Amino acid sequence: MEQRKDSVNEALKGADNREGKYLTFTLAAEEYGISILKIKEIIGMLPITAVPRTPGFVKGVINLRGKVIPVIDLRAKFALPEAPYTERTCIVVVETSAGGGKILMGIVVDAVSEVLAIKAKDIENAPVFGARLDTEYILGMAKTEKGVRILLEIDRVLSAGEATLVAEAA
Repeated sequence: MEQRKDSVNEALKGADNREGKYLTFTLAAEEYGISILKIKEIIGMLPITAVPRTPGFVKGVINLRGKVIPVIDLRAKFALPEAPYTERTCIVVVETSAGGGKILMGIVVDAVSEVLAIKAKDIENAPVFGARLDTEYILGMAKTEKGVRILLEIDRVLSAGEATLVAEAA
C-alpha cells in the first residue's frame, strides 16, 4: 500500500513540474508546445547552409549574429509529409541539453501560435502505444479550449547520438 502511495505522489509531482508557460506552434495541422524556458528566440527563415552526410531531418546550419547554429526540421524528424515554406514558417531557437552539453539549435516549424500558461491539472501523460513506439520525447498532452496540444520534451526529441551529430554539424 505504501509503495502505491509513493507512486501516486511521484506521478503528481511530475505533473506539477510540467505546469508552466509553453510556446505553441503548428506542424502539419497539429499543435505542439515547448516550455518557454527552453526558447531563446523566434526568427524568420534565414538561408540554411546544407551540411553533407547528415540525417535527412538536419536542414543544415545558419549564421545567427556570428554564431553557427544547427537547424533541424521537426516535420522530417517526426516523419510528417514535406510542405513548402510559407511566410509563417519560422525557426525557433532552443537551448537543449541533449548530447551531454548545452547546445543552441534551431527547429523549423510551420507557424508559431501563442504562449499558453498551462496548469498541471490540464496535462495528462503521453498515451502508451506499445513497446515499438518511442514517445519519450512527449512531455504530456495539454487539454486546452482549442483541443489537445502535444507538449514536447525538447531535450529528448533527438537521441543522444543524433544530438551529438547535430552539435558536430555546427
